[in-house]
Amino acid sequence: MQQEQSAEFGIADAKRVLGEVFAPWVLDLNLSIEGFDIIPPPDGPADWQPGAILRMPFSQRLCRNGGTVCGQSLMAFADTAMVVANLAANRGYRPMTTVDQTTHFMRAVTASDVLADARVVRLGRTMSFGRVTLSSATDNKPVAMVSSAFAML
Repeated sequence: MQQEQSAEFGIADAKRVLGEVFAPWVLDLNLSIEGFDIIPPPDGPADWQPGAILRMPFSQRLCRNGGTVCGQSLMAFADTAMVVANLAANRGYRPMTTVDQTTHFMRAVTASDVLADARVVRLGRTMSFGRVTLSSATDNKPVAMVSSAFAML
């Protein structure tokens, strides 16, 4: 896929990129993009950061023994959410690769969709740094906190 940047880049474009650049097994997570923040709101906070909100629907296929959503699926979800947040920060697609991801699991999630609030903390010419908060959609309580770094290719 060619590098694509535009002030008009929005959620529909991000969904298209999600479908075109990710491995088929990532698409099997059935992720949806629920929010896409490119431009700070007029009266927004001074520490506003570009990013995206994604949802991973609950499925028994994502669970380990005992019905708990497995850490591997949560980490893949956070990584994918951060790529989408980078789409927002770049206002388009740029090839990138994960350099580092640190996940702090805070509590188990069972029988609930998971939400990811992914934000780009710093976007440079060659690197991007971000954070993702994963929360249970049932009670909106944090499940995990993730920090990551991406190389912009």
